[in-house]
Amino acid sequence: MKAVLNQKKIKTSASSCLWMQAGVVRHKYCGISYDCASCRFDRIMLRASEENRTMPGKGKSYEKRRKHIVHWIEKLKEMPSTKRPCIHHMKGRIDFKSCSHEYRCANCEFDQYFYDQYTVHALVKPVEVLNVHGFRIPQGYYLHKGHAWVKIEEGSTVRVGLDDFALRLLGPLENIEAPLVGKQMKQNISQIVLKRGEKSAGVLSPVSGVVTDVNTKLREEGYLANRNPYTDGWVVRLHSEGLRNELKDLYIGSESKEFIGKEISLLYDVIEESGGLLNTDGGYIGEDVYGNMPQIGWERLTRLFLRS
Repeated sequence: MKAVLNQKKIKTSASSCLWMQAGVVRHKYCGISYDCASCRFDRIMLRASEENRTMPGKGKSYEKRRKHIVHWIEKLKEMPSTKRPCIHHMKGRIDFKSCSHEYRCANCEFDQYFYDQYTVHALVKPVEVLNVHGFRIPQGYYLHKGHAWVKIEEGSTVRVGLDDFALRLLGPLENIEAPLVGKQMKQNISQIVLKRGEKSAGVLSPVSGVVTDVNTKLREEGYLANRNPYTDGWVVRLHSEGLRNELKDLYIGSESKEFIGKEISLLYDVIEESGGLLNTDGGYIGEDVYGNMPQIGWERLTRLFLRS
């Protein structure tokens, strides 16, 4: 735990692609803050390395210029264990620290420490936040149709929480319960439970994966999520092997803006049908829609917007 967390880049190579730092390619620089899951080059290299790993045994041929490509992790494993750089060092976030888990970050105690002590707090002030009629959407976050968000951390690891819309819709929560560490979560299956008084609602999981960490504070203080939906309000961390395919079903950037815009229009319709005057002054929707307008009905709100 002695690695020094660094807010600045340690070295000029911090912007170098992981494939370049491992020595698989000569020149490739990263311009998307190591968001490998959305990187076309990373997908191409992964495909090539997998073909090179499997094709020789099948008697197939492949391009000579690609036959040297191996996964960057396998390349780094050729180094002495004490000289294998931690992925956080490769991304310029900490001083040098060797990797002692063969890049299996989900089993690494330091990786857990890093995200708890650094990454979450670094997100308090996102680089850019979209504002859709008063609702916040940080750039780089994926949204699910059931109003859970996904933030990619390292490789196949993601953090999951509830977006600003859902939390303001249902108001301050007493408890947010999630599956225990080691349990499997599946996309579009309701496994996170929200509680307010005697009311409860399920939240659809935005992606599939194995739970590697749970925000236990929310079990007793669910309102923390209402205060900071995208930081202290994270619910679980997942190791998600099928992430690339499942992200296709989520919204990001302009897609999120359009999605939230449609949800706001639907909410206005519901409020009007219920005879509400929540927005007659032209202002934004408040912090507790259900609390201010219980006549709409908890079940109706959760059915329409959480889709559970």
